[in-house]
Amino acid sequence: MIGLLIVAHGTLGESLIECATYVLGDRPVKLLPLDVRDCSNTTEIVAVARAQLAELDTGEGVLVLADVYGATPCNMLCQLIEPGRVELVAGVNLPMLLKVLTYRHEPLPALIERAMRGGHNGIFHVTDCHA
Repeated sequence: MIGLLIVAHGTLGESLIECATYVLGDRPVKLLPLDVRDCSNTTEIVAVARAQLAELDTGEGVLVLADVYGATPCNMLCQLIEPGRVELVAGVNLPMLLKVLTYRHEPLPALIERAMRGGHNGIFHVTDCHA
């Protein structure tokens, strides 16, 4: 099973996990938040992330989902990317997380594609849908 780490500002990571737990009925295993509230100590945050990645990796890799590309939480995790083992996708939303949780038995490259499609396909201009 591919491990999942959500790195985000404030408590967004934990909130997304709580929402996914509500939808799915149980809190998913091998899923952790890294809620970044203070970006001043990047060394400490990276150390925590490194430990979390080790805890999450079952040998099939870890997918890191970040909230905003180019923001500090995402940038800090960039230094921990190991292609094929630790991958990072930015722009996490609840549809993306649910898609990843549903298909996390797939190989990491396929899961990355599902994450990106799931996040994108979960965005609608609802007014257009009802016009």
